[in-house]
Parts: sequence; C-alpha cells; structure tokens
Amino acid sequence: MLRQILARVALVALSTAAVSECARAQGPTIESGPSSSPGGEGSMLGSVPGMGGNSLGGSPGGGGGVLSGGEQGGAPISGRTGATAPHVPASAFNPSNLPSPNNQPSGFAAPIPRPTLNAPAYGSYSMPSGPEDDGPPDGLTLDQAIEQLIKGSLDLRAKFYEIPQAQADILNAGLRSNPVLYADAQLVPYGRYTRERPGGQTQYDLNVSYPLDLSRKRQARTLYATRAKRVIEAQYQDAVRLAIDQLYSAFVDVLSARQTVRYAEFSVKGLNQLYNVTMELYKRDQNTRADVYRVQTQLNSAQVGLIDAQENLRKAKRSLGVLLNYPPDKAESIEVRGTIQDVAAPPPPADELIRMALGLRPDVVSYRLGVKTAESNVRLQLANRFSDVYVLYQPYTFQDNTPNGTKSPTSWALGVTVPLPLYNRNQGGIARAKLNVTQTQIQLATLERQVVTDVQQAIKEYEVTRTMVERIRKEIEPAARQVRDDTHRLYLGGEVNVVVFLGAQREYQDTVKQYLDTVVRHRRAMLALNTVLGQRVLP
Repeated sequence: MLRQILARVALVALSTAAVSECARAQGPTIESGPSSSPGGEGSMLGSVPGMGGNSLGGSPGGGGGVLSGGEQGGAPISGRTGATAPHVPASAFNPSNLPSPNNQPSGFAAPIPRPTLNAPAYGSYSMPSGPEDDGPPDGLTLDQAIEQLIKGSLDLRAKFYEIPQAQADILNAGLRSNPVLYADAQLVPYGRYTRERPGGQTQYDLNVSYPLDLSRKRQARTLYATRAKRVIEAQYQDAVRLAIDQLYSAFVDVLSARQTVRYAEFSVKGLNQLYNVTMELYKRDQNTRADVYRVQTQLNSAQVGLIDAQENLRKAKRSLGVLLNYPPDKAESIEVRGTIQDVAAPPPPADELIRMALGLRPDVVSYRLGVKTAESNVRLQLANRFSDVYVLYQPYTFQDNTPNGTKSPTSWALGVTVPLPLYNRNQGGIARAKLNVTQTQIQLATLERQVVTDVQQAIKEYEVTRTMVERIRKEIEPAARQVRDDTHRLYLGGEVNVVVFLGAQREYQDTVKQYLDTVVRHRRAMLALNTVLGQRVLP
C-alpha cells in the first residue's frame, strides 16, 4: 500500500509541475528584444511615435512575487485545501504585464548625412560650346533609378519586414488567455489512517480554471497593436523618402562628375592648342623658354585634373551602384541620362508647399498616427486595471474509502476567483499612458514646426541658387570669356606676354568652376525640395 501511495504522490507531483509550467504567463504577450540589435526584435525604423517606454504593461507588482513568493504565474494560489479551493495563476491578481511591440523610447530618427563628391580642387575647366550632353538615350534616368532603388535596396527590403512583424503583433495581441488545468491529491497520510490516528479519505481532484476578460483587455491590445502597425507603415514610407534623398545625391554626383570630366577635357584641349601656339612663337624667338614652361605646367595640371575627374566619375558610379544593389563589377559601367540644368517650371507658392509637406510627409503622418496609438494605449491601461475573473469547474473528485472497506464516491465542484482591485489598479500605467499622449502631441508640434522651417529653407535655397546661376550664366561668364578672348588675340599679336594671357585664362577657369559648382548646388536644391515635401514637385 505504501508503494502505491508513493507512486500516486509522485504522479501528482509531476502533473502539478507540468501544469505549473504551462500556467506561466497565461495572457498573450508581445515580446520585445534589444533595440536595433542584429537578429533582435527591435524596430529598424526607429522609435514608434505614441508608444511610450512601458506601453503594454509594466503594472506595479507585475512580478507576482508578493502573493505567490515566486515567478509571476508560476505557482497556483490556494486559500486552503479541499475540493472547492481556487487554483489560478498568480498573474490573475495583477493587471496584465505585456511588453510592447517594437518597444523603444520615443524620439526623432534623423537620417545619417551622406557626403557628396566635390569637383577636384586642382586642374582647369573650360565651358564647352554647344548644349550639355545628357547621356545616352538608353541611359538610366532618375525615375528608373528610383524604381530600381525601391525594388533592389537591401536596406529597404530589411526594413519592410517590420510591417509583417507588426501584423504578427496584432495576431499575438488578439489571442485569448489559456485555461488552467490542475490536478492534486489531498489528505495523503504518512503511512495509513488507524482508529488511534483517524483521518479523512484521501482525495484526488481534477479541475479547470477558465479566465474571463470582463474588462476587454484583449480588444484594447488588438486596437493598440493595429494602430502601432499603421505607425510603422508610415515610418517605412519615411525610410523610402530618406533613401530616395540619398539616391538624389548619388545621382547628381554622377551627373556632376560627368560634366566635370567634360569641362576638364575641353580645358586640356584648349591648353594643348595654346601649348602648340606658344611653341611656334618660341621657335620664332617671339617667346622665351620660361613662357613655354608656364604653359606646359598649366597643361600638365589640367591633365592631372582630368585624371582625377575621371576617377571621381567612377567613384560616383560605384556609390550609385551600391544604392541600387548593382554588382561591384557592373557599377562602373552605369550610364545615366539626365542634366544638371534647371529645365523645370518654378514650384508652387511657399504656402501651398508648406501645406503639402504638413499633410503628406510620412514622418509627420507617423506622429499623427502616433497620437492615436498613445490614446489607444490609455484605453489599454484602463482595461488593465481589472484582472481576469477565473471560473473554476471541478468535474472530478475521487475520495478513496478503500481503507474503510466502503465504496469510494465521486463528486464535482464549481467556484469563481475574483481579484479585488483594492491596491493595484494600474494607477502608474494609466498615468504614464496619459502623459505619453501629451508627450507625443508635443513631439508632433515640434516636428511640424521643423517641417515648416525645412520647407522655407529649401525654398530659399532654390531661389538663391537659381538667381546665382542666372547671374553667372548671363553676366559673369560672358564677361570673363570676353576678357580671355581679347587677351588671347593680344597675345597672338605680340602685344602682351603669356603671363598676362594665363592670368586671364585662370580668371575665366575660376568663373567656369564657380558656374559648375553653382549649377550642381542648384540641382541639389531642387531635389532637396522634393525631399522636404515628401513628394516630387521638381524633376
């Protein structure tokens, strides 16, 4: 008999341990990992507006150690032994402690500035005659590059997976709490009961505790996770906007480098002609050897500048190829089609552009949705004030009367466990959620003000650089060209020496470089205006 009793005790202990393990963390959870760690569960898109640092839980006493003395939900709570004792997890007495999806501190995710390629500081440049070469007809246009970026960018592809992960959070948030199955053996004697040591019958119980979510926490969690997904979708759109801005810079780098090569080639060609003329004059004793060396030095400097400009072009193509996910061996063969000149009509008025940016920019939209998310978190924290009510159904109770020589009876029981919210009504979680609403509203107002400033600065940069390009093209460059040409004629006529002509040539080259730099700056300003607006208004 003793062996049978020990075997039953061991069986009940194993069953209890298994049930206790299954009873841990009965409510559905949305796990969060280290932010931005490789393979972790933090969001690659930055902080999620409207999701405070303790969004889906963090209620006081959520560890469950006060009542159970162990891990939350680890050990059943029982007021006394007996057929109708409630056996529910310790978490039933505390509001849900559920981590937030993509739980990170709120804040702005500023893009990392990308360095742009500049024209070489040495060498010489001359403006070619005729229209600008826009590249081969089948070259890569800016529209095609944007399409390729969205399809081929590995960075955007990785960030896109934040959206299906957010959908998985919605699925997890909508899961119901699991019922608890509990079995025990009670009044098991050490040895056996006798007339001298009487005791009640050994009793074996099997019961099921089913949680009832009367405060509708599951619906509040689902709404919160749904709104968080909408925020992440807007953040992904903003990531695309910033990636396109990087593409703008890389594309203009290629156009600028290609035009620099063209200007440098034309300068080398002109200095070659000057060198030949100077040599001819030297042979006629109309120039000195020093004059020849001066021209030769200028020619060598121009040739070195051309070599650097050509490498700069290859470097710009390689950078563009990285963004477009081209193989390294094919990046240098990219041929683009486009111009650094402004051939578009002016953009709409500033007031219209500001309204456009405030209404359509994805980062602004994400913060507006974040306010809604924060408000739904308040609803969730209010629902978390009340824990689930556990209904106990005990379908089987067996009382062993074998030692007494009588028939053993079976019975059933029904009970309910209602946690009383006397001390813990999630007061801190509710206060935090309400403060997070105000915090997100302030962040939205800050971002809107910054957007207005960005648009105003982008418009001013566009207007100033456009004016500068027009002034240089119509006034400064023609005057510098006229001075150079007049000095060239005087030099050929022997009225001035080569030093005077090289001075005029250098002034003209400085003007050409200023013109090229300003045109490129204006082209960047056009595309920067598209970025701050969140859509393309200029080609």
